[in-house]
Amino acid sequence: MTTDTTGPLSRARVATRLPARDLDRARRFYAEKLGLEPVDERPGGLLYRCSGVDFVVFRSMGSAPGTFTQMAFEVDDIEAVVAELRRRGVVFEEVDAPGLRTRDGIADIEGNYPSKGARGERGAWFRDSEGNLLGVGEPVR
Repeated sequence: MTTDTTGPLSRARVATRLPARDLDRARRFYAEKLGLEPVDERPGGLLYRCSGVDFVVFRSMGSAPGTFTQMAFEVDDIEAVVAELRRRGVVFEEVDAPGLRTRDGIADIEGNYPSKGARGERGAWFRDSEGNLLGVGEPVR
């Protein structure tokens, strides 16, 4: 696989934007359930940072589609993270679709990107207070 390193966005930083109808409710969810506090804010937006990568939760009159993973956190121990998030009140999705089935909220996913050096991934999904579908993933080596 070749990578174009000369494109106009090849050196850009990528940042996720998640809509929130109620920014105060979203702030509480991210603090109480996920243990995250904004590193900065502006009117209508909260900036979060995880391991040097930013994401923003912003006030929006639109609604979160919640039909696909909008953002995911890659972790080293998915079972421990899922257990801690459940302890904090996070509810995980149960999935039973062809090729993807969760057991106790966690799915084994075949394959992974070769550049990640993993043979698969384990994943779990939950919704934030605004309906955004978020994921937690652990590469299987």
